[in-house]
Amino acid sequence: MDFDGQKIIPSFRDMKQFEKLLESEFNYIVLIDSHINQLEMIMNMAKAKEKKVIIHADFVNGLSNDLYGAEYLSQRIKPTGVISTKPNFISSVKKNGVLAIQRMFLIDSIAIKKSYRQIEKSNPDYVEVLPGIVPEILTEVKQALPCPIIAGGLIRSVVDVENALHAGAVAISTTDQEIWKKFER
Repeated sequence: MDFDGQKIIPSFRDMKQFEKLLESEFNYIVLIDSHINQLEMIMNMAKAKEKKVIIHADFVNGLSNDLYGAEYLSQRIKPTGVISTKPNFISSVKKNGVLAIQRMFLIDSIAIKKSYRQIEKSNPDYVEVLPGIVPEILTEVKQALPCPIIAGGLIRSVVDVENALHAGAVAISTTDQEIWKKFER
């Protein structure tokens, strides 16, 4: 899966941004910072507009990041995908047929090596690498992992986007609405 050629995956935090994205040309969108009680409504609205929602599970208030939370998201809410830093959560949503994206932070060499071990165990469909503004490390991570990478975090310009894509990212996740506008088809 390559997100239907979509290079920017807008991430939204509030209903105003969400409503704007429902009317946009973006097919894939990421929900961050929500409440468990909003999920069904958001999914229904997105499906009505044929949008594919990826939910960042770590930022859903009221949702436990355990196997029960993973089953609830996968079987009840049925998003296109789920992002999490938790390897067991990622493994569980993947087993339930949901696109699994594990988030990885580029803090230092030790954190990177630890992430590689976690990713090997969870076997995600994608890895979201943060921050996404270090092209040399993005290239290294892409070569070290068996799955495609998404760059996110601190992407602030078209040059940042282009550098991350050139370094091997298949897409960029961002909350920056100016970048959304520049890459909308």
